[in-house]
Amino acid sequence: MIELLPELQLARLDLVQLFGRDAPLHVDLGCGDGSFLREMAQQFPKTNFLGIERLTKRVEKVRRKAEKIENVRVLRADSLFAVRYLLPESSVETFYLLFPDPWPKRRHQLRRIFTRDFLDAIAVALEQHGVLRVATDQIDYFQQVERISLAHLQFQFVPLSPDHAILPVTKFERKFRGQNLPIYRLTLRKTSPVR
Repeated sequence: MIELLPELQLARLDLVQLFGRDAPLHVDLGCGDGSFLREMAQQFPKTNFLGIERLTKRVEKVRRKAEKIENVRVLRADSLFAVRYLLPESSVETFYLLFPDPWPKRRHQLRRIFTRDFLDAIAVALEQHGVLRVATDQIDYFQQVERISLAHLQFQFVPLSPDHAILPVTKFERKFRGQNLPIYRLTLRKTSPVR
């Protein structure tokens, strides 16, 4: 006889308890080595920063780098899972998706994080008028991001302004700039409530 397991009960993160305060939340999806996260947290001490990273060694590296910074937390989880199931509805002011794995081989491209489902989950977690900032060095991935974003009714493109230049440079961006590769960026703003 097969025994049925009870449904897994997931609780949304209690952000006030997690950070010890109520403040705007910025989330770095796939935070890598944590350099971007740490620099942003130091620049904006009145904002809470959550790094989400799937790989254990990277999580440990981020934790060590941000150990003495009070407004940083790191969560070991798959980014889509965390956005969809762990972040409270309308809780995030800004998401950063910087240089996600491009899965450049055609047969692997289904593994790319930026899909309609991903954008739906982002829309639920973002507060009204919240933003998603995306950067990649892969033109075909950027075109995919643009296509999916244009078709999504809850987002509009925000014209790039010089403020993207004040963002810290990630490890990957430094590498790609060193190779004289172009960086493709876009910012999306949530414009309509989730239905």
